[in-house]
Amino acid sequence: MIQSETLELLEWHRLCQHLATFAATKLGATAARHLKIPDSQIQSQELLEQTKEVYQLESLTTGLSFEGIQDIGDSLERAERSGVLAGDELLAIATTLAGARNLRRVIDNQEDLPILTHLVADLRTYPELEQEIHRCIDERAQVTDRASQKLGEIRTDLRRLRTQITQKLQNILQAKSGAVQEQLITQRGDRFVIPVKAPQKDAIPGIVHDTSTSGATLYVEPNSVVPLGNQLRQIIRKEQAEEEAVRRALTELVAAVKPDLERLLAIATTLDLATARSRYSYWLGANPPRFIQREDREIITLRNLRHPLLVWQQQHEQGQPVVPVDLLISPQIRVVTITGPNTGGKTVTLKTLGLAALMAKVGLFVPAREPVEIPWFDKVLADIGDEQSLQQSLSTFSGHIRRISRILEALGNREVEGDEGESNAPCPMPNSLVLLDEVGAGTDPVEGSALAIALLQYLANHAQLTIATTHFGELKALKYEDDRFENASVEFDETTLSPTYRLLWGIPGRSNALTIALRLGLKPEVVQQAKSQVGEATDEVNQVIAGLEAQRRRQETKAAEAQSLVQQAERLYKQVSAKAASLEERESSLRASQEIAVKEAIAQAKGEIAQVIRRLQKGTPTAQEAQQATNALNQIGQLYQPATPAKPKAGFMPKVGDRVRIPKLGQIADVIAAPDEDGELSVRFGLMKMTVKLQDVESLDGQKAEPVVKPKPAPAAVIRPPQSVPEIRTSQNTIDLRGKRVADAEYILDKAISEATGPVWIIHGYGTGKLRQGVHAFLQQHPRVNNYEPAEQADGGSGVTVAHIK
Repeated sequence: MIQSETLELLEWHRLCQHLATFAATKLGATAARHLKIPDSQIQSQELLEQTKEVYQLESLTTGLSFEGIQDIGDSLERAERSGVLAGDELLAIATTLAGARNLRRVIDNQEDLPILTHLVADLRTYPELEQEIHRCIDERAQVTDRASQKLGEIRTDLRRLRTQITQKLQNILQAKSGAVQEQLITQRGDRFVIPVKAPQKDAIPGIVHDTSTSGATLYVEPNSVVPLGNQLRQIIRKEQAEEEAVRRALTELVAAVKPDLERLLAIATTLDLATARSRYSYWLGANPPRFIQREDREIITLRNLRHPLLVWQQQHEQGQPVVPVDLLISPQIRVVTITGPNTGGKTVTLKTLGLAALMAKVGLFVPAREPVEIPWFDKVLADIGDEQSLQQSLSTFSGHIRRISRILEALGNREVEGDEGESNAPCPMPNSLVLLDEVGAGTDPVEGSALAIALLQYLANHAQLTIATTHFGELKALKYEDDRFENASVEFDETTLSPTYRLLWGIPGRSNALTIALRLGLKPEVVQQAKSQVGEATDEVNQVIAGLEAQRRRQETKAAEAQSLVQQAERLYKQVSAKAASLEERESSLRASQEIAVKEAIAQAKGEIAQVIRRLQKGTPTAQEAQQATNALNQIGQLYQPATPAKPKAGFMPKVGDRVRIPKLGQIADVIAAPDEDGELSVRFGLMKMTVKLQDVESLDGQKAEPVVKPKPAPAAVIRPPQSVPEIRTSQNTIDLRGKRVADAEYILDKAISEATGPVWIIHGYGTGKLRQGVHAFLQQHPRVNNYEPAEQADGGSGVTVAHIK
């Protein structure tokens, strides 16, 4: 009973109503509104895993679609009891089967969904039953002509008979047009009639089936049509009987697999409920909880915890912004007393924690910042609000005591005898959460305070965690007598005379009544008299608490400033990284463009060298011409060889402790490590440390650093002009490519042509002609080949090609 009361006090039903709005089916919405709270941590963990996997599935795909799934539970019950299902009920069963099959297909097509895959592993969707229903029932939930041969024949007779009746009535309308109200054939029940003017009813003898409101029109079935109408009625009854027979056969098929269909319905409802939990958690901006064991010294961690009902109120009912609370409770703490002024948020804190514990139990994410770490409580018990009742003659105090008695009864008071029989020791502590609002209130303050202390000490031994709000100052001292107790308070702004709804840990709340009274205009002498009644000790305690609060605010301000500096350093690091990446990209681009330019220069130089060689080959070279060729080659070398970089002027050499400028980054840094043999040194600016090259730094007055000298590379070989031009075929200027592939032949040709100083004889043979075509194509585009032609017949004819080098 007390657990039901707790759910009511925490307004759990409202949260379930909100959850139900995220369900896709009526079954899921109903299950959400009557959400069952698991009895074991294993069940809660499984529900939580379902929520996580649906959350993951919806982040990767469009999620699960529950289209077609309907509540067919009543239909299954009636089918089992030999009732005949209607067409729309049968159609709902078919669409539910198709929807369930689609759910299983979506889950099976995804990886890393072990819980959902196991859930749908034994799901049977009976596609043959679905096909049979669609064969017999159309989209209007009517039995189709193809459902049975007999039904098809009956409906053929019906159409023929209706045509005969319509034709006869049409003839009567034309023959007795003056007696009819309008040229219209209509029906009354299952009889075809025509509208006849009342004064001329004798003109068309027949049976009157209906009369207009004014009485001016009679709906008459002519006597000549009555036999056909009777025959039509008999055939319609046969049609109805055959339709019922078809639906009865389908119903029997459904009844035969009722257990599997009920299992299918339960699985679909479970998936819909898991999807609703996932979507509601996403809407709340919640995070998955992790169940902790306080016996393993794990801390309850709930940062920026928000009340889910207040979040809903803010979003949908234009409520006030939700102020989150931080709950960080050490493992040895069993009781937390929250003090502070009324309307400060103490009760909201209790309800928020209670709802968070219940949400974690049913597999919902908790609206708090990651990580969310909370114990699994087997019971959540609460005494919140006023249970005053005139009918039961209960005062506020009596109502609280009765509810607390039910809480203690639920916790149990089992004791076992000690080892030596000296005293009774409590049984292992139940894993329960107890929430008490205004504990000990409603009676004499002295007795109420004593009762509250005794109650909290009892709960410290018999509950996993107790959170209690109070105005009794005596409860603040429990922290200093028992390390299982902790104090917390809600903050109050004395300037605005309003609460901030922030929860302060480790600091007890102080009384603000006299301060508020003075601010609100109460006479100072009355407030001063009240202070003297309270006593100086209380005033000193309040001053100490005020000092603690001020110190806490200063620490929070410093923490915020430190956080801001860390964020600024992170932004600076990202900017520096982006600049470094940009510089590397630019350097790579410049290197690539330089390589292209060098290749172009080399190609142009080769062309000019080839021209010099060609001039030498045109005749017998003289010493003067050879000298001129040598001079020309030297000029080409000077033109295309990279200029020797000018030796930099001696600059400064950075030492440890010097301040240098890094122009590329626009920063001034301190040298923390001298340059090594590779010319790299370590610097620091702000919180950043990095390694830079010596040439990338300069002194503060703009002086460049002295570069590290490295050994010079060996000089390049000098290009010498050709000494002779062979004009006859020899083994050195003859290449045999027979049996080679074109690609291999090109490589051999290029090497031979680059080394040749005269004609080259290329033996490629006859064969298919592909090798010859490839050789000619290569020679045609080679920059050193002037022309090529078939060899003399004595040298091989068309099986050999002579290439003349420029």
